[in-house]
Amino acid sequence: MEKKEFNYIHLIAMGGSIMHNLALALHDKGLQVTGSDDEIYEPAKSRLAAAGILPEKEGWFPEKLDAKPDAVILGMHARPDNPELKRAQELNIPIYSFPEFIYEQSKDKQRIVIGGSHGKTSITSIIMHVLQHLGRKFDYAVGAQLEGFDRMVKLTDDAPIIIIEGDEYLSDPIKRVPKFHLYHHHIAVISGISWDHINVFPEPDIYREQFRMFAEMTPKAGSLIYNQDDEQVQLVAVPRNPADIAYIGYGVHDHSIRNGKTILHTKKEGDVEIQLFGEHNLRNISAAKEVCKKVGVKAHDFYEALKSFKGAAKRLEKTGESDSTAMFRDFAHAPSKVKATTEAVKNQYPQRELVAVVELHTFSSLNKKFLPQYAGALDKADEAIVYFSPKTIEHKRMEMLTEEELKQAFKNPNIKVFTDSDALQQHLTSRNWKNANLLLMSSGTYNNIDLEALKKAVL
Repeated sequence: MEKKEFNYIHLIAMGGSIMHNLALALHDKGLQVTGSDDEIYEPAKSRLAAAGILPEKEGWFPEKLDAKPDAVILGMHARPDNPELKRAQELNIPIYSFPEFIYEQSKDKQRIVIGGSHGKTSITSIIMHVLQHLGRKFDYAVGAQLEGFDRMVKLTDDAPIIIIEGDEYLSDPIKRVPKFHLYHHHIAVISGISWDHINVFPEPDIYREQFRMFAEMTPKAGSLIYNQDDEQVQLVAVPRNPADIAYIGYGVHDHSIRNGKTILHTKKEGDVEIQLFGEHNLRNISAAKEVCKKVGVKAHDFYEALKSFKGAAKRLEKTGESDSTAMFRDFAHAPSKVKATTEAVKNQYPQRELVAVVELHTFSSLNKKFLPQYAGALDKADEAIVYFSPKTIEHKRMEMLTEEELKQAFKNPNIKVFTDSDALQQHLTSRNWKNANLLLMSSGTYNNIDLEALKKAVL
């Protein structure tokens, strides 16, 4: 399969986090890049401007397509009736979704795709950190900005492998296929399955089915690396043709915790102190190690590189600490992530009180049918707080939630519910933080709460 050569590419909905990174990666590669979007926020705006490819005006301009680019890449938040998309179709310009284009550009590479409801960014970033530490050539596409990498996407002609964070969400507004079905992996990881994206996969079985299809796409002589402790994963990672495919199960890496530090126990390297913590991260390390082994990384080199890995941004990220208090931020908002992250911080600092705050702001997390999935998720916290903005619910045209419904859903009568970010900030700044940790979990901003002021008050 020959990969196609492109000189000029136009991106529809180029302002998204992964799309603007793809635009920058293609520009880095020397291609002519144009694009459009109806809204472009920071940091995308400044980064596109610095590269000289920021659209002059926000909005859709079908006449841009009259210059006949070699291909159009369609971002997920464009609508199916987008005027630029329509014009591209009229002109018979090849149209790719993000994953289709990444596949097109990596046909001659070994493709490693990390899938799962949780942990995929962390596993991908550990692998990338190790390979970079060892000076290995590799391309990548990852869903977060990682320390040590100035882009979320890298495409070159000479790297023999590409590491891809394989999202199960839909690829684009036309085909509506999960992204990770379109990369055609050689090596796949399934880190865990817990129902998410209720707006697209209305039942848990439909959601799990996407992972079964992903697992079955593993080719002859390929590898499927899977979390052997996850019941849902076990249902989809059943060896079909074990003679042709390597099925590799992994679990929590052998370890102990001493004075708030995590120590890995290894056969040949002895004890290795690392900066990550939490049972979920110890699974992520095991998954990353199996992938690295497949691409020829020796155990000694893996552990050596891991020592300097601080974690992905907003993935159990320590934003500050004093003698008796630490403050953490985490992207967690899905139930399994909230539970794993809360337990991780409590288990790491058992002698300190834990104040855990989760913001509900995604379609799934604010949906009354989905809410019971949060049962027990905050049980390990000494003070459990749930925040949501009534404006977000109105904006999404959903049914308003009550405090009582949230207490029932979380199966926790002691949770405190806040709907005003000023009141939440006041509550957090006024409490005593001696021997207490603060964990903030959200993929949002708590309606633009002042995190710096909060950090000062807490620490």
